[in-house]
Amino acid sequence: MSLPRSTIADVARRAGVSIATVSRVLNRTAPVEAGTAERVRAAVTELNYVPHAAARTLASRKTNTLGLLLPEIGGEFFQPLLRGIEAGASEAGYDLLIHSTHMPHAETAPWRPLGEHNTDGLLIFTDSVDLDELTRLDRIGFPIVLLHQSPPKTLTIPVVTVENQSGTQNIVGHLIEVHHRSRIAFLQGPQGHEDSQGREKGYRQALSKHGLPFDPRLVARGEFDADKAQEAVAGLLRDGVDFDAVFSGDDDSAIGVMQALRLAGRKIPQDVSIAGFDDSIFAQIMTPPLTTVRAPMEQVGRAAIRQLVRLICGEEVEPRLVLPTELIVRQSCGCV
Repeated sequence: MSLPRSTIADVARRAGVSIATVSRVLNRTAPVEAGTAERVRAAVTELNYVPHAAARTLASRKTNTLGLLLPEIGGEFFQPLLRGIEAGASEAGYDLLIHSTHMPHAETAPWRPLGEHNTDGLLIFTDSVDLDELTRLDRIGFPIVLLHQSPPKTLTIPVVTVENQSGTQNIVGHLIEVHHRSRIAFLQGPQGHEDSQGREKGYRQALSKHGLPFDPRLVARGEFDADKAQEAVAGLLRDGVDFDAVFSGDDDSAIGVMQALRLAGRKIPQDVSIAGFDDSIFAQIMTPPLTTVRAPMEQVGRAAIRQLVRLICGEEVEPRLVLPTELIVRQSCGCV
């Protein structure tokens, strides 16, 4: 059987001092006479007392820890983002706690896994925290930086994201100008997803710029997911929708697009050009290699950490930091 854990009251009794004195010695919040401090330390050693981390955090109001809330940890999209966040936190001298909010029962959990009780500030990825919690954290002045999600108009929370609209205009324009594609399908991301909304605006603007009409039949929901994207393109083919290119919305969806086209006997890129967004690690090794838009996700992670640390230190930050994207041309569009 394990022995009962010693408490700060046990240490105070053994050293013949008050609990407040023990706290001052352990947290170094005020000077204590040398002999008294020595008795406290001796009592701590004899009783094998380990200070409760949460209690010490409440006393010091500083954890030296940053938190990251995101919907999931899997998927190629998140790997470079996590690398950048981890590196930025380490360089700034902070530990990092990560919590996936789409775990079973996460939405109904009565406790907040990350917040002011165990971190000095939070990075929050899109769709990871509801409006009530965002409002509460903003009201108490807790440092927050949003990733790929603008704050509600009632809140002033900084955001770090990438340039979705112009990146999409460039890649759709490439399909039109270089490969003379005129029936370009677009796969939307999850409902209400801000990145997807920006990319759809860029898609429509590229069509308009080149004098092509917008056809709602060419728009389907791929959900930024390979299986859903495969189903969406298979649906377009079943419905007899004519298209000669697909902007898949992201690189994960492009995998499903390619699979659906191959099963239908369509050749890539001879029959249908394909373009993605993100430039994931798989984009180069797809068959054919994927033409895409490079989103600097590792730099997004580092920039978000810098913003958060500035907030923690009481410094001014940019309300909206948008990192540029870059067109990456490979073979899936038809280029050699």
